Amino acid sequence: MSKAAEVQGRRFFEDYAVGDVYKHFRGKTVKESDAVTICNMVLNSASGHFNDDVMSGTAIGESIVYGGVTISMVIGLAAQDTAENAIRELAMDNIKLLAPVKHGDTLYAYSEVLDAAEHDEGGVVTFRHYGVNQHDKLVFQGERTVLIKKRPG
Repeated sequence: MSKAAEVQGRRFFEDYAVGDVYKHFRGKTVKESDAVTICNMVLNSASGHFNDDVMSGTAIGESIVYGGVTISMVIGLAAQDTAENAIRELAMDNIKLLAPVKHGDTLYAYSEVLDAAEHDEGGVVTFRHYGVNQHDKLVFQGERTVLIKKRPG
């Protein structure tokens, strides 16, 4: 990720080139309240997300953040640069949660352009998103395909 260009702002289909890698500007510290609220909203009651006592007997040693929260936060961090001009989301594929995220971890996002193709309504761009924690450990990787507006005019 060291060769990633920092980006910030609205991008149109024409701004994406296959092979580009972006380091997104923002980071997000995962608060316990963020993780618990989303678990409750989606009815995920797995004790691994709520019960430190149960998790103390595991190799992880404490509650972990629900993977759906990790995915959503990384995609959200990337959205400023990959979705501001999105018409619609088309697909999410090859989702991998590579390491546990704990309350208090800070997530950062990178995106790589895998494909960009013309479309009647705009352009279809496929990204591979990466999420890393404050120790630069890769915690998430997944692909996302989006229909994006072309530049006006």
